[in-house]
Amino acid sequence: MSQPLFERHRALLDQALKAISARGYWSAFPESPSPKVYGEGVPEAGKAAYEALLNKPFPSTLPGATGTVGGEVSPYGMPLGVTYPKVDLDALFAAIAKAEESWRKAGPEAWVGVALEIVTRINKRSFEIAHAVMHTTGQAFVMAFQAAGPHAQDRALEAIAYAWDEMRRVPAKAYWEKPQGKNEPLKMEKYFRIVPRGVGLVIGCNTFPTWNGYPGMFASLATGNAVVVKPHPNAILPLAISVAIAREVLAEAGFDPNVVTLVAHAAGDDTAQKLSLRQEVKLIDFTGSSANGEWLEQNARQAQVYTEKAGVNQIVIDSADDLKSVARNIAFSLALYTGQMCTAPQNIYVPRGGIDTAEGHLSFDQVTQALADAVQKLLGDPARAVEILGAVVNDGVAQRIDAARSLGQVVLDSQPITHPQFKDARIRTPLIVKLDAKDDAKYLKEWFGPIAFVIATDSTKQSLDIARRAVRRHGALTLSVYS
Repeated sequence: MSQPLFERHRALLDQALKAISARGYWSAFPESPSPKVYGEGVPEAGKAAYEALLNKPFPSTLPGATGTVGGEVSPYGMPLGVTYPKVDLDALFAAIAKAEESWRKAGPEAWVGVALEIVTRINKRSFEIAHAVMHTTGQAFVMAFQAAGPHAQDRALEAIAYAWDEMRRVPAKAYWEKPQGKNEPLKMEKYFRIVPRGVGLVIGCNTFPTWNGYPGMFASLATGNAVVVKPHPNAILPLAISVAIAREVLAEAGFDPNVVTLVAHAAGDDTAQKLSLRQEVKLIDFTGSSANGEWLEQNARQAQVYTEKAGVNQIVIDSADDLKSVARNIAFSLALYTGQMCTAPQNIYVPRGGIDTAEGHLSFDQVTQALADAVQKLLGDPARAVEILGAVVNDGVAQRIDAARSLGQVVLDSQPITHPQFKDARIRTPLIVKLDAKDDAKYLKEWFGPIAFVIATDSTKQSLDIARRAVRRHGALTLSVYS
């Protein structure tokens, strides 16, 4: 039977399937927050919708609610004042089990159609979600709109497309016949059904709640699994809005909305562990610290566990045709969202004897100073700087900056900047510290935040050897900059 939502979004799905096959650039959702793209009045309406959620209970009804929980404080200096239902886990999972019955039977076209409808509705509320992300993560607004809105939605769509691409390989029915010589052939009519694995648990992070949360959420939903979304206690609102949209679509499509639920909790409690060990949970998607990720891998044995843990990102500088351009690129990477990204570089390896450039040979100190100068130039205008830096997501990052100052010679100190709109915002510029290759106990661990080390090595070969060792230990991203 044809599924209305699947047919409604078939063209979008076909485009997504072409994109995952061709591997070229394609985006379904415009990343510009311009009214010319999304419509006049839409940005203002999105901001108003966000503000209407503040200082009151979030409009959501969940099974097993036993009170409320909340306490998000914006890195820009104000409490959000939003409270969410606190749920009893036994009651919640009983409701999920009931909701799963019809959802599991609905089949791939229904699962994918509902998932696509949810994504397209989320897109229409991109401005509202962007403000929610800005004030729970500290991202500047444009970055919050792009990363938490269209870019995250593209990741959701990609997950749906891959799910459908695999499921459509399985025929619903097949006719099997084997000749038997003079005897009648053996004949069988075979029927196949996609069987969901079980409840999918999405454990959200503080810095990129939707960008990191949507892939697991939509991969599970599109393959017929119920989904429990557990946001980070400091960044509940963006995922609460997303879950509310999902539940709305499910109900309109004739399904029990408890196919998708939210578990908000207070910081420091053991809700994540309790959820992760539930026998109903068969899929876990986690983004966060190495310690928590490794705990899940070692203990949540009943589930298929996917983790994104901490890493140490590295740049190896060997030589440069245009050092100023190299320095500008590195400066932007260090400053964007105050270095609070999984792709932000931390360790920059430079031969202690210097490097060759188009302008001649430059010493280690000259290269280091060029990096510091590029950061200062990029962030020289405070009004522009705050739109690049955003705000420090929590006090732990600020404390880490203070601790890193004592590790070596400070080349560029981290400075506070006053935000022109939010006077209590936590804004910090990057810290650059000079270290030696022998100081590996200091730099071969993650220093999350706007902290970078320029490390003097004996040669590019040693730089690469250290980088390889770090990759094996931390699974980090690597970037080599050559002439």
